[in-house]
Amino acid sequence: MTSAFVLDASVALSWCFEDEASPESDALLHRLADGGAIVPVIWEYEVANVLAVAERRGRLSEAEVARRSTLLRSLPIHVVRDLDPTSLLQTARRHSLSAYDAAYLIVAEREGLPLATRDAALHAAAVAAGVATLPA
Repeated sequence: MTSAFVLDASVALSWCFEDEASPESDALLHRLADGGAIVPVIWEYEVANVLAVAERRGRLSEAEVARRSTLLRSLPIHVVRDLDPTSLLQTARRHSLSAYDAAYLIVAEREGLPLATRDAALHAAAVAAGVATLPA
């Protein structure tokens, strides 16, 4: 899995909303098909929440949410479920991140993989930690 990477929800969700897509996010979708991605368990909750809110606000219909959810579940994404809460807190504190964002950084550090995110604070923390980032 040499082209594998850690996938932030901000990038994955850009594939669900046409107005948020970009050439960079499209390239990451192709890379994902070739090498897979790794995400912390919080990714599942973040994605579900954004899709639920989009439906509630009328941005997506129930059928569109179901299609996008099915698409995301069909992708080669491995969910990491064994993150230590103490490490989350320490990383969040060290980089002034939410514990949610710290989870992505920890997975990237632990797996030695680049991080794809559209979140400016998480991107800056990755750079500060010496984690490679991918254009998103």
